[in-house]
Amino acid sequence: MAHRDLTPCTSRPLEGFYTSEVHAARGWPLRTFLPTGYEPNYPYPLLVFLHGHGSSEEHVLRLAPRLSRRNYICIGLRGPQPLEPRQDGQLGFSWGDEAIEDGKVEEYVFRAVEQTRRHYHVHSERIYLAGFCEGATLAYRLGLLYPEKFAGIISLNGCLPRRNRPLLRLPEVRQLRILIGHGIANTIVPIALARADFRLLYTAGLAVRMHTYGASHHIHRDMLRDIDRWIMRAINDEQQ
Repeated sequence: MAHRDLTPCTSRPLEGFYTSEVHAARGWPLRTFLPTGYEPNYPYPLLVFLHGHGSSEEHVLRLAPRLSRRNYICIGLRGPQPLEPRQDGQLGFSWGDEAIEDGKVEEYVFRAVEQTRRHYHVHSERIYLAGFCEGATLAYRLGLLYPEKFAGIISLNGCLPRRNRPLLRLPEVRQLRILIGHGIANTIVPIALARADFRLLYTAGLAVRMHTYGASHHIHRDMLRDIDRWIMRAINDEQQ
């Protein structure tokens, strides 16, 4: 699979991974996955991948072709807080509370989406935040604060923010669709938290669905299958 620098497309680009930066003074990294047979005239759903604690944009975006090689444009972003190297020697990152609270992460996500839309054909009403573990909390926070910017939130082995008021923008957030996927043996984020999140969101009137898996804190392969089915079902319903 290809690994390239990202430049404005004057012809049909190839499937693969592209590395660039968000055009801003901070030089934020942007990792992009383009599907097989990318068609410039088709408005693709966009998935914004937000990695977990100790991971990176490159690592989390490896899931994109396993999700679907044809259906989506995907981007991976990197948490601003560097951590100690992992056992495999790779650097890990965190989203960190400070950067989230001062608006740096919001700017990063919004600029990355805008830049991707300038380069590729993205459906403006099919932009999803896909958060994993710590990234799921960020996905909830951004999606629930800015529901007009996103079609939905995907939380895998994560949970709602425990500070502030996540449902401050009722009734606007009821336009969001939310998918929760959680491992039943997850000891880092216990499944009881995910079930409590589901009950809160459902009671608040949001279109939320939850699936559980025979897994721990890791991503189960069926989670990716269910994400694909969930998004494509929504697209099919829109077209009927």
